[in-house]
Amino acid sequence: MLGYRFSKYTPPPNDGKPSFENLLKIFMQLLTITAGDVQEALDWMNSLDRQYGITDGEYGMGDFIQDLKDKGYITDETPDGKFAITAKSEQSIRRSALEEIFGKLKKGKTGNHHTPFQGMGDELGTDIRDYQFGDSVEQISMLESIRNAQINHGYTEDFMLTERDLEVVDTEFKSQTSTVLMIDISHSMILYGEDRITPAKKVAMALAELITTKYPKDTLDIIVFGNDAWQVTIKDLPYLQVGPYHTNTVAGLELAMDLLRRRKNKNKQIFMITDGKPTCLKEGIRYYKNSFGLDKRILNKTLTLAAQARRLKIPITTFMVASDPYLQQFVRERAYYSSLKGLGSMLFEDYQRNRRKTF
Repeated sequence: MLGYRFSKYTPPPNDGKPSFENLLKIFMQLLTITAGDVQEALDWMNSLDRQYGITDGEYGMGDFIQDLKDKGYITDETPDGKFAITAKSEQSIRRSALEEIFGKLKKGKTGNHHTPFQGMGDELGTDIRDYQFGDSVEQISMLESIRNAQINHGYTEDFMLTERDLEVVDTEFKSQTSTVLMIDISHSMILYGEDRITPAKKVAMALAELITTKYPKDTLDIIVFGNDAWQVTIKDLPYLQVGPYHTNTVAGLELAMDLLRRRKNKNKQIFMITDGKPTCLKEGIRYYKNSFGLDKRILNKTLTLAAQARRLKIPITTFMVASDPYLQQFVRERAYYSSLKGLGSMLFEDYQRNRRKTF
């Protein structure tokens, strides 16, 4: 028999973690959705408690709020006396986003991205070659070198090891990468009953946490763009909100390229998360806007900047979180078409490979 059979949902039993830890996960998710508004997040927590009973008689919502204060996640020592999140909460939100999106990753030794070049690099490779003047002692393969000495000089009491017996393990160079992440905060990111800005923020926070922990030599600059474009810091990410803006992709690309010009790394890339076509230009102090269709004036300026980035060997990867056919036509052969659920893994894969891919 085809079809689905629905039954009452029974939550899984408590996994043994303290009630605070379970509630904290929900609270961190709500903080991301409410752009860091503690009061609104707690209102939602109370609503969930009334509806689903997420607390019990032994541990209530008042206990949870007090624990949040005692453990340093929120504070009421603000000018207006209202609750606000602390730096500890900001880091916890980024870590939670990293675990949610890249949960299968294992933390490795800090470093950068692999390249095909060998020589005086950072990490031991698999190739073995003859010793050359200038190679470090750490690179010498003792097993191979001793075997060569025995072959070349025989098994004698006076063991002899010469320079021509030595073999070394090649090292691989690693590269540093400078990345600019552009996030669309135009009004369409919350239109049509779909919250697109929250997944975009989660991806940005996860990427920021990944780079700062696993690739500390890389750089990440984050830009938001609406009618204008401006740079935000990692600690600002939980508080990002959509505004009553159009989509000035040109301003975002100009700022991104300006930031990358200042970076000394050879490997540079731009990631752009958007759900819409460019609809705005700033000409002097005047904004030129057109939300209907693809405006040639705006489109040509956008494509000109994209071509300029290509000449500078700066790949631009666009992650489209919309399925409108005319939007896909605009970015065809220059973008990923991603669902909100798959956005994080796709962006990470592209970051790891350090090159643009075409779907």
